[in-house]
Order: sequence, then structure tokens, then C-alpha cells
Amino acid sequence: MITVIGSLKGGTGKSTLAFNLAIWLTRADMAVKAIDLDPQATFRDVAAVRQDEGLEPLVGVQNGASLDEPLNEFDGEVLIDVGLADFESMKRAIAMADRVVVPVPPSQADIWSTQTFVDLVHQAGRGTDIPQILCFINRADTHHAVRDTNEAAAALVGLPGIKFIKRRLGQRMAYRRSFSEGMAVFELEPRGKAASELTALAASLYPNALS
Repeated sequence: MITVIGSLKGGTGKSTLAFNLAIWLTRADMAVKAIDLDPQATFRDVAAVRQDEGLEPLVGVQNGASLDEPLNEFDGEVLIDVGLADFESMKRAIAMADRVVVPVPPSQADIWSTQTFVDLVHQAGRGTDIPQILCFINRADTHHAVRDTNEAAAALVGLPGIKFIKRRLGQRMAYRRSFSEGMAVFELEPRGKAASELTALAASLYPNALS
């Protein structure tokens, strides 16, 4: 399956999600082809840090040249991190994707941006064969008194053309710490809340990896 992880805004956690999913799938004995199309190359950078630290399993992250390969023939999971700065590559990736996963921080600006991105996915899709679009709340508020996250979730549920995933990732320091060390969050703090959230989201996206 070809999964694109994207949005129209920076700072939504796309590369963090792509990296953690790549490690999670690899640890589940799934073959993974990881591709970074964002000129900032954050996904590639963290994979390089992981290699420098000698951590296993390694994840090789390829560049945009991989779009010229027959990705639909790959016997495993393809993960593509896209960024708006390379708009043409993003459209190419979307056109060949089976699904697009959109991490959405809980703000009105991000809700508006998500709607625009959904429209773009429909335009870039292969005619009537439009990839499935999955959205979830990323960097959710962790204090029960803050209502922005629930309000954002309600807004996403109402957006046409998407499937809303109830699993959410909280705004937790563990993601930053693990990322800077080239580790998945469930490697840094296996029993932490961030690890629990990430593994639950990964399992909902890749249920076959657990069978």
C-alpha cells in the first residue's frame, strides 16, 4: 500500500509521524520503502541520526527519484512524506497513492488548511480513482479543561471527503526528545503515554501488521 503523509502547512508533525510509522512497521517485520519529498529533508535527517547512533532497525529514506520507480509493485508498505515546497512532487505522489494521511493540529487555521488540502487531493487524484483521505488530531491538548482539541475533532468530522480517525497524538515532549535522538517515541519511553498513543494510531492504520 502507498501511503502519503501530507498537509499544506509546516509544523503539523508529518515527518515525526512518517518516521515513527516506518520504525513501527519495520519492527513488525513489514517491508518498508520510505520516501522524503520535502525539501527540508527532516525525514531523511532523522533517519541519518538513527544510523549515526547505531540504532536498529535502520530505515533508509529515499528522495524524489523514487517516484520514477513502480511503487505499486513493491511488496510491502510505501510511506511518502510530502511538503508544499515541492508542489509538483507532492501532486505526483498523491496521484499514485492508495491513501493520504493528514495530521491536523487543533486550530481553526489548520482546519481551513485541511479542507484546502482535501480539495487538492481530489484534483491530483487519478481521475475518479481518488485516494482515501484519513485525518486525525495531532499535537492534541493534554489538559482536560482545554476544549480546542474536541472542537477541532468535531470540525473534521463535518468535512466532506475524509475519514476521521478518532485516535489522536498528544502534544508531548517525548516526541521532540525521541526525534532528536533518532528514536521512535515507543523506543525512548516504551510505557509512556506518547508511546501508547502512537502504537494505537499505527495499529489502526495498519491492522494487518498485527496479524
